[in-house]
Amino acid sequence: MRNNTMENSASNPSITQALQAQAMQLLPIITQELVAQHFSEIVHQRIAQQSTEQTQDAKTQHIDKTYFQGLTRAQHPQFGSVMIKWQLNADAYPISSDLTHEAEVLAAVNASSKIKDNVIAPPLLAQHCVDVQILSQLQRLVIVVMPYYPNGSLVSQLTASKHLSLIASQKHHFIMKSAHLIANLHQAGWLHNDIKPSNILIEGSDDEWPVDTMSNSLTPRLLLTDFALSQRMTMANSQPNPAGTPAYLAPERWQGQGATVQSDIYAFGVMMVEILTGKRPFQVSADSREKSKAWAIQHCQQPIPSLSAEYSHYQCIVDKALAKREERRYRDIDKILIDLKLLENS
Repeated sequence: MRNNTMENSASNPSITQALQAQAMQLLPIITQELVAQHFSEIVHQRIAQQSTEQTQDAKTQHIDKTYFQGLTRAQHPQFGSVMIKWQLNADAYPISSDLTHEAEVLAAVNASSKIKDNVIAPPLLAQHCVDVQILSQLQRLVIVVMPYYPNGSLVSQLTASKHLSLIASQKHHFIMKSAHLIANLHQAGWLHNDIKPSNILIEGSDDEWPVDTMSNSLTPRLLLTDFALSQRMTMANSQPNPAGTPAYLAPERWQGQGATVQSDIYAFGVMMVEILTGKRPFQVSADSREKSKAWAIQHCQQPIPSLSAEYSHYQCIVDKALAKREERRYRDIDKILIDLKLLENS
């Protein structure tokens, strides 16, 4: 076993040290459980400490519960190379289990994808839930297993070095395929609520998809991942509103409104600018003390950026996807696909 990275939402060194100390106790036990499930070549890539606030009783007394989530690569005799998402929390204090929810969404989305060309997400290879004893406390370990994709996510193509080598047709391909994914997800009756490049996986390997060509036979297929915040469209307004990634969160979400098709479209608009330019349209200083307030100002008040002449033909689509007011945005992603097709034909 080896650990590639240790991550935590806080950058405080003391918190990071505490997380590393806890990981030294947790990871060997998790590794042992994975070995018992016939996984081998186990590499823990990420571990994060999360917290959730829960109502204890009718008096609305709030208690904070901490739990751990991780990402682990491994081999399996039946599934081959896999990526394992896991979650560990005290059995005595069950949390709103977003990893279990994610597995349920993944299974439902895959079940609704009857046509091969409309595959939306990676297959759910396996799901396990076991009780483990850690420091005299019973913990619930949830494991979700998916295939490992060596090309990673779309975010890997948007690094400064790789983005420079992307040609216009590659960028358009990523935009079109991402829009198709979201359209198919919406057609299946789900909102994603966390559209961003790191949640778009790239199928295939570098051998199958040379970086300097995008011939029809070599275009990589994209897949949506990370459905932890997803909601059924029919339930979105009646369920507690999930959070999202601040850089992609629509103005109305900052104002306390629920998730909609339009909020997914807004996130797609942010990602579209990022694919074209290599930069997000809205930025917040890393030194900002009130990041949430700064992000809200960016999304709600800052004007939509003007694209360079090279990409000016996308401006109308970007303007309509990133409209500050929900009613001025595209009504559905299919309309964006129509406009993107018109660009191809012009």
